[in-house]
Amino acid sequence: MKPFAGMEGKARLAGLFTLGAMAAHIFGDAVVRAALVVPGNGRETARNIADYPWLYRAGEAADVAMLCGMIVATALLYALFAPMGRNLARVAALMSLTGVATLAASGIMTMAPSVLLDGAPHPGIGMTEAHSLVQLSLALGQAVQGIGRIFIGLYLLLIGLLAFRSGRLPRAVGIGLALGGFVQMAVRSVALVAPELADATVIQADIVALLAEAAFALSLFIFWRPRPSPERSAADS
Repeated sequence: MKPFAGMEGKARLAGLFTLGAMAAHIFGDAVVRAALVVPGNGRETARNIADYPWLYRAGEAADVAMLCGMIVATALLYALFAPMGRNLARVAALMSLTGVATLAASGIMTMAPSVLLDGAPHPGIGMTEAHSLVQLSLALGQAVQGIGRIFIGLYLLLIGLLAFRSGRLPRAVGIGLALGGFVQMAVRSVALVAPELADATVIQADIVALLAEAAFALSLFIFWRPRPSPERSAADS
């Protein structure tokens, strides 16, 4: 039997693309930008990016790979869970694609430092102004990414509910994904109106959602089971 044939194959592919998108996100944020971006210091950040332009662009490429993986995973998960609730699955897919579009917008701002520093100084823009623009573009990118994470959190919440209702995965997996998505959505929403209250917990909320999503993706490989046919159910009874 082919490993990616039928609904089981779609489940494995969805898990594969979800894990791939998560790995790309971790590489771009927790590896590349964590190493090169100095919060609140545009000068040091610009120096790091200028010293390692290939690494910064690798982070940008990872962001694109993450978005592509998320789009494919969204389509596959819709196909898997639409039979359990088509309207809810459509809303979930819409939330995911809105989040992807918002994250793509934040990625444009994240690309700005490379453009600003390539061939700097530019006419009419001194190095001091360029450093300030680098810091500003990254700060705006983080703010827009936070909005995107609200939509992604809502998507995880809805997919968790569908997984819970489906009976094809352990119910604990669906509950964990829904809770992880809710925590991310709630904390990111609070950060919009009261950043001083939520900034300290944003990273923790993202980690909770990431772990719940990883468990869900792995469960698609290990635990996904087809719905029994009517004939088999009658025979078992």
